[in-house]
Amino acid sequence: MMDTLRAMRLFVRTLELGSLSAAAREAGTTQPTVSKLLAQLEDDLGVRLFERSTRGLSPTEQGQQFYRDARLVLEQYDAAVSAVQGMSGKPSGVLRVNAPVALGQYRLNAIVQQFLAAHPAIEIELILNDRFVDLVEEGVDIAFRLGGALPPDAVGRRLATIPRMLVASSGYLSARGTPATPQDLSGHDFVRFAWTPGNALALFREGEELQVPTSSRYRVNNALAIREALMLGSGIGVCPEWLVRDLLDSGELVRVLPDWSASPQDLYLLYPSRRFQPLRARLFIDFAIDRIRALPGFELPSPAL
Repeated sequence: MMDTLRAMRLFVRTLELGSLSAAAREAGTTQPTVSKLLAQLEDDLGVRLFERSTRGLSPTEQGQQFYRDARLVLEQYDAAVSAVQGMSGKPSGVLRVNAPVALGQYRLNAIVQQFLAAHPAIEIELILNDRFVDLVEEGVDIAFRLGGALPPDAVGRRLATIPRMLVASSGYLSARGTPATPQDLSGHDFVRFAWTPGNALALFREGEELQVPTSSRYRVNNALAIREALMLGSGIGVCPEWLVRDLLDSGELVRVLPDWSASPQDLYLLYPSRRFQPLRARLFIDFAIDRIRALPGFELPSPAL
């Protein structure tokens, strides 16, 4: 039975990942082993699950139907295991968590360490990148998202609203002057996140909105690099409060135009749209929510949203 479950799991992941080698790498085994188990599964079922060609694998009609049913069986099995582990108080297994680089390195890494200390039988793979991963294809159990459109194959919840503000170092402001109005920003060096379209900056104040032109000699695709560049006096930039709260408190950075803010950013916690969540995932979700909302720079979302 365990070999059958393993073969079913490898079949599902092979179809989702698109190749035997990818499924083998994820499972920590070899491609011949995966191929042998899938061939045995086809023999047991008496049907062909894949069409094999020089272009790769593609599921047969029976394979597509078996994939849908096998996913449900595996989810129900995982749910049964989670229920038993919950009764024993010993959740275990591997949890794959994805997050943006800066958020993961600067905030989530510490939360993960605390969670691992509290649950010694659970393992976590924290995968940090700034692209929107496909949760199903890449085998991600939980993903953190900062703003942007949400993938259609995921469900989740909005964890927090994140204020964003203009900041700069005191050294830069001493050398270049402190803007008194939003229009003054056009005469300053503006540090932008790379790939942000246009040069206009939207600022808000008590229902009032302004579009302000800015000039950027330095653009970078990493929030931690922006944080460091601002500390080094490279210019003025927009940062989420969680990223710079400590520097504002220490005086290393200063808030610019404090009556004005950039549009806030939403933090979402997502997971694949499946009926059952393993106990380890549910435990981590509750754990992460409590600790993130206690951190400076993360505000509770409006109940209406």
